[in-house]
Amino acid sequence: MAGFVDFFSDTKTRPGAAMRAVMAAAEVGDERAGEDPSVNRLVERCAALLGKPAALYLPSGTMCNEIALAVHCRPGDEVICDVTSHLIGFEGGGPAALAGVMLTAIAGDRGRFDAAQLRAVLRPDRPYAPRQRLLEVEQTANLGGGTIWPLAQLDEVAAAARAHGLATHMDGARLFNAAVASGVSVARYAEHYDSVWIDFSKGLGAPGGAVLAGPADFIHEATRLKLRWGGAMRQSGIIAAACDYALDHHVERLAEDHANAQALARGIAAIDGLGIDLAAVQTNLVYFDVLRPDLDAPRLSAALLHRGVRVSEMGPRTLRAVTHLDVDAAAVELALQALRETLAQH
Repeated sequence: MAGFVDFFSDTKTRPGAAMRAVMAAAEVGDERAGEDPSVNRLVERCAALLGKPAALYLPSGTMCNEIALAVHCRPGDEVICDVTSHLIGFEGGGPAALAGVMLTAIAGDRGRFDAAQLRAVLRPDRPYAPRQRLLEVEQTANLGGGTIWPLAQLDEVAAAARAHGLATHMDGARLFNAAVASGVSVARYAEHYDSVWIDFSKGLGAPGGAVLAGPADFIHEATRLKLRWGGAMRQSGIIAAACDYALDHHVERLAEDHANAQALARGIAAIDGLGIDLAAVQTNLVYFDVLRPDLDAPRLSAALLHRGVRVSEMGPRTLRAVTHLDVDAAAVELALQALRETLAQH
């Protein structure tokens, strides 16, 4: 569609010509046998970036989360996370189906809870209750609005978890967004978390892939599950080369996505009939509400799509627009114009 702009998700990014050229020239081997040099270089680089001893290349962030749960826990164990966690809403029941774990959800502030809230759900280890095994956090918090966990808060909840004997895991799907926005390194954010992963198919703009990092024994067991669950990809250096390119060229430019998100949010705030919390827009996710009683999120979304702008419905009256590599300042203005015209016509 001519003039079509896609704010549905940062997963909609497409590899550009330079990234495709690197992919075409990638040195490859049998990744399952540990013989793909492009994959090996990527995991070594990511382990160093994240401050962990070892790392593992996987097809997706969901597989990173599910493998982490299965390595840290045993069936019947309990995982503590925020109520908005990706584990709960977007992994097809995988925690129960694959790891056999229970999830205890804390109602945090836009995806972030504090140490006091965590301690409130901790209990003594008794045989008749599930063993509390793992704390999970998401940086940034997607359903919280792309919000950033403050470093001190991350450290405090990790300390509370460890004091109770829990392991700690960080879903870092958009961890680089947090790092670029705050100036805190990804390694520092993940310092007190036993395992962490980063995604390459969102803001970093690669066509796929994620890297899970942690201690060497953790990665050894994670590799076993990668093979068991069909995650080996043979000559996957073709994709790993794109991830390596993204680390070189697409990390710092995330600041552009954040600036575009701010511009979009300010424009939405000026449109009658829409509501937005400008302070909640911290990275590249822009959540806003339809306030007019004669219009709801599905109808507005459909009307915008008719005008060549795609956003995602996040509730009966809530929409989300995500800025990313493939939308620029001009696309933001197109989206705002479509919103203004649609609200005026309705």
